[in-house]
Amino acid sequence: MSNMVFKDGSAPVPRLGYGAMVLEGFYGGIDDTQSVDVLRHVIDRGLMIDSADAYGSGHNESLIAAAIKGRRDEAFVATKFGIVFDEGETGNELATGWGFSLAINGTPAYVERALAASLKRLGTDHIDLYYAHYPDPGVAIEETVGAMAEAVKAGKVRYLGLSNVTADEVRRAHAVHPIAAVQYEYSLWRREAETELLPTLRELGIALVAWSPLGAGFLTGTVDRLPETDFRNNNPRFVGDNFDANRDRFAPLARIAGELGITSAQLALAWLLNQGDDIYAIPGSRKTARVDENLAAADIELAAEVRAAIDAQMAPGMAVGATLV
Repeated sequence: MSNMVFKDGSAPVPRLGYGAMVLEGFYGGIDDTQSVDVLRHVIDRGLMIDSADAYGSGHNESLIAAAIKGRRDEAFVATKFGIVFDEGETGNELATGWGFSLAINGTPAYVERALAASLKRLGTDHIDLYYAHYPDPGVAIEETVGAMAEAVKAGKVRYLGLSNVTADEVRRAHAVHPIAAVQYEYSLWRREAETELLPTLRELGIALVAWSPLGAGFLTGTVDRLPETDFRNNNPRFVGDNFDANRDRFAPLARIAGELGITSAQLALAWLLNQGDDIYAIPGSRKTARVDENLAAADIELAAEVRAAIDAQMAPGMAVGATLV
């Protein structure tokens, strides 16, 4: 498995990590005891844990605190700020394209407050990788990153990241302080990152961390119609005729995976990691067995002809339906 070694020579981070948002019931129920058990298993496997202060309105970070207690040095914790979930805070409206808007606050004062709150919830004195969840449409990215850089100087954050940004925003931010990683939705059914963002990241030496690398579970081949309470009902790609069209268009994934003797999820993750050593993925799961299944994908090398077949049969832009932001 390839790893990224940070510039200070600290321990490498496996390219397949763990997205903890799934522990907040977005894709089905789970209790806190099971959640902490999964997180402890993730730490046992040495995987990066990805969270955000807005997941469960802080609850997700509290789960991580329980899991890392007594073993903070073993864990690599990434979290994000910027989505306003406290009624006492304000932010600028950002339309998502999924039928709802988010309030985003990237002011220096908010960065300071959000960081202090995350550190307290996580029960730690530092965060390994701290992301701006979304750029604030009313605040220059330079201002936001400048405040984040102060946290690095203070020893409260080790590395800085951005999420859901444009190539231009990355350049502007990187000029203020080195950016270690950029999160963006990237998978077989969303490949816009390949056009401008990924080339820019490679030019600047920044890793791309793919969120929703399994297409919100669609690429596992196990998703049928969703219950009414499922968060994915907001996603146009899961709705009505779009769902049926996408199921047909991505049917080759299961066939190719079967020929290789692996699962559809493993093939989707292996395809992603095979795009380059600077690509990371953070799939989530509520089960330790699924965490291990996903992790096995990091050791799958895809032959050139397999990659060509995937690109030919599931080309960029094939998925039907709008994407989030």
